[in-house]
Amino acid sequence: MTISHAHLLESLSKGVASDGKPAHVYQLKNSHGMVATFMDVGATWLSCQVPVRDEMREVLLGCDSMDKFNQHSAFMGVTVGRYANRIANGQFKIDDIPYQIEVSETGHMLHGGKIGFDKYRWTVDSVSEQRIQFSIVSEDGDQGFPGEAKVSVTYELTELNEVKISYTATTNKATLMNLTNHAYFNLMGADSGEDCLGHVLSINASRFLPTDELGIPTGEIRDVSDSGFDFLSPKVIGQDLLLDEEQQSCNGYDHSFLLNEDCLEGECGATVTSPDSLLTMKMFTTKPAVQLYTGNFLQGTPNRIGGEYDSFGGVALETQYLPDSPNHPEWPQPSCVLREGEIYSHNTTYQFLSNM
Repeated sequence: MTISHAHLLESLSKGVASDGKPAHVYQLKNSHGMVATFMDVGATWLSCQVPVRDEMREVLLGCDSMDKFNQHSAFMGVTVGRYANRIANGQFKIDDIPYQIEVSETGHMLHGGKIGFDKYRWTVDSVSEQRIQFSIVSEDGDQGFPGEAKVSVTYELTELNEVKISYTATTNKATLMNLTNHAYFNLMGADSGEDCLGHVLSINASRFLPTDELGIPTGEIRDVSDSGFDFLSPKVIGQDLLLDEEQQSCNGYDHSFLLNEDCLEGECGATVTSPDSLLTMKMFTTKPAVQLYTGNFLQGTPNRIGGEYDSFGGVALETQYLPDSPNHPEWPQPSCVLREGEIYSHNTTYQFLSNM
């Protein structure tokens, strides 16, 4: 079942966001019939409909009302910041100055704090048939982060059936910046009832980050060989599910992979193919790492058709810096500290290929 843009627009406009106002919804469309839908609350990627043979296939998990959006905690399709993923105890230092960020119920920071960028109403700077740009200003001290940050996110739907996400940010004081989109993909159809475990996945990464039971890195960067984290060759996601001790504590994959260096030169970072082999998604990015999350705790999350998603309902490939990077300057990646006069600039592209 595929929900129309008109239905999304009507249903979302009936409810209100946390600021008491309705969402504004925008649709991008290319000449091949692919349609991507976005809203200003959370600069959220709401929907992604891809033509597959003689049907439109909705490949993005999501909800169709503000009531559902306000109650879910799965970050479906939202823009995450200032710092995506986790920071241990919400603590870090920049130039020996200590900072304390808002933490979640686990005692650690997750996805930017309790009121991260996913809760913001973003300004729409420009919109056209195939491109939309959102922006916000995050004040000095927002969630504990230093510096006023000016951030923009641009979505472009290309004629190659790509959704290209470009991020830029500046600051007036040294701060952290690590932006991502938290889309969940199901290439069989978000509301098909299929899970993501039958999808075939490859990740261009020879190393991953082991974590404790709360998702905090141990500090080690480990080779994927001889483990369930080896996706260098394509394999079914469920093949090695829960094989490793690191997976068992979080009910599946919720781990960051350090992408191989050729990804920074334009090589594909990850590939996902539907179980029916009719649709493939390729991911390209300028970010050094990608978080693989198999929707291990999606159960109970409201969907678009009056029901709920189950665990493993979709797979997320969140491009970012490694989690807890501020506390591990020894790791082999660029610094996640953004300084005055610098420009944070990254992009991630998801390309959808229909295998006719």
